[in-house]
Amino acid sequence: MKLATLKNGQRDGRLVVVSRDLSRATDACAIARTLQEAIENWGQVESRLQQLADDLEHNRVAQSFAFDPHQAMAPLPRAYQWCDASAFLNHGKLMQRAFKLAPIEGVETIPLMYQGAGDDFLGPCEDIVLPSEAHGIDFEGEFAVLVDEVPLGCPTEHASRHIRLILQLNDISLRALGPREMKTGFGFLQAKPSSSFAPVAITPDELGNDWRNGRVHRPLLVNWNDQWFGHPDGGDMDFSFGELIAHAAATRRLGPGTLIGSGTVSNHNPEAGSACIAERRAIEMISHGEPRTGFMRFGDRIRMEALDAGGRPLFGAINQRVVQAGRENN
Repeated sequence: MKLATLKNGQRDGRLVVVSRDLSRATDACAIARTLQEAIENWGQVESRLQQLADDLEHNRVAQSFAFDPHQAMAPLPRAYQWCDASAFLNHGKLMQRAFKLAPIEGVETIPLMYQGAGDDFLGPCEDIVLPSEAHGIDFEGEFAVLVDEVPLGCPTEHASRHIRLILQLNDISLRALGPREMKTGFGFLQAKPSSSFAPVAITPDELGNDWRNGRVHRPLLVNWNDQWFGHPDGGDMDFSFGELIAHAAATRRLGPGTLIGSGTVSNHNPEAGSACIAERRAIEMISHGEPRTGFMRFGDRIRMEALDAGGRPLFGAINQRVVQAGRENN
């Protein structure tokens, strides 16, 4: 089942079911008006949404329409809680080596995670509006899961049962602002503007065998200004999504609609490229003694997409332009 949220003039949009090939959609508001409403009542609405998805797939719905990703908001336009991890240890090791950072105690056994701002997620085709190129504008390709209510102290072996939907996102970062915020010990704020999401959230069964061990075993295709940048595979996560959920729920319950991010997708194989500029710059520093790739400029475009083994879209594409604040309509 594939779900999306379309613009309707309201902050939370309207929920639609989308066909597997992302060509058609049908309104789901008779079942749940919004994705947040659906996730809070998942036990009551899942079978009805699945039936609607099956009917759409077999042309049995009375009303359907062409699905336009430009009309899509983030599948969950705002979340009560957004927790982002760094579950690909290769990324951290590259950054540590390039910048000669001290190792973090327990990093291979305890996931790194921070609590981000979930009040203003961007849709897949919305401009990334930012104040200054001097802030070091970067993209970060990630996967994420959306959970129902997770009890306090949920063990890892039970945590995956709470995953309802899988998403793909661009966790936009401002690299020049990050170091100071990390040094304070309070975590990211200004360095993490609004993240953007691919148009469609999918149930794990849509991935078939490519969803196993709590990981998305598909490459994330990243293009910057129409040039290949990387295709790292999500299956290389050192911590599964189950482990990340259990970590977040160790001392409190997680409310339905909590989003858990994987962190930047990163592979040991250098031929896979990267899913963020900072990682490429770290590799350049290790290889050449200095970074050779600059950060994003106003007018740049970033595209991310994950495809199934047959080359068909899974989540749809993120396709965004970076724009200076105050010049959005130029």
